[in-house]
Amino acid sequence: MFHAVTAGAMLLSSLAAPAAPPVTPPPPNEVSISVVTANGSGCPDGSAAVDVSPDRKAFTVTYSEYMAQVGVGTKPTDFRKNCQLALDVHIPQGFTYAIADADYRGFAHLERGATGTAVAGYYFQGNSQTARASHPFRGPMDDNWQTKDSVAVTALVFEKCGEERHLNINTELRVNAGSSNKKTTTSFMSMDSTDAAFSTVYQIAWKRCP
Repeated sequence: MFHAVTAGAMLLSSLAAPAAPPVTPPPPNEVSISVVTANGSGCPDGSAAVDVSPDRKAFTVTYSEYMAQVGVGTKPTDFRKNCQLALDVHIPQGFTYAIADADYRGFAHLERGATGTAVAGYYFQGNSQTARASHPFRGPMDDNWQTKDSVAVTALVFEKCGEERHLNINTELRVNAGSSNKKTTTSFMSMDSTDAAFSTVYQIAWKRCP
């Protein structure tokens, strides 16, 4: 069961947009977000949550069961995990928003010869899928990983004023054994932490509607 929480995932720099809109401070009133649906092998029921920063300039998505792996003890389908979140974003009348940048973090153990990939993108309900960013990792690796995608003000794409559509966040992790020996080793990549919860942070840009 997902919880609606008081709250406020990533537009890629390759996307084109109209002339730069004025970006304003966050609205003074309360912003709220709830998870409408979570679909995918990386976010089974009850394993994803959303929260917002006190200044309403960012929100986080926390996963607790998001891991792709290949090798000893794994299933053939475990090499790829994905999650699509549909978020219901309630904002005060007269404002709209865009996603300015996103930070993704996790942990990876990749044997020599193995590779991992983190993919992400988002779109507003009713719009076509945005371009997606793909971040490759190569073994040997046994460390935390982090990716960041930023958008210049001139490239921000805002939700249409007067409309309230779900914000869809798509993420994916993939691990390939490559030249490593998957019969004797295991490689994995997770979007979580040692305490079983790791947050993905999305920065929000606000704009007043005309």
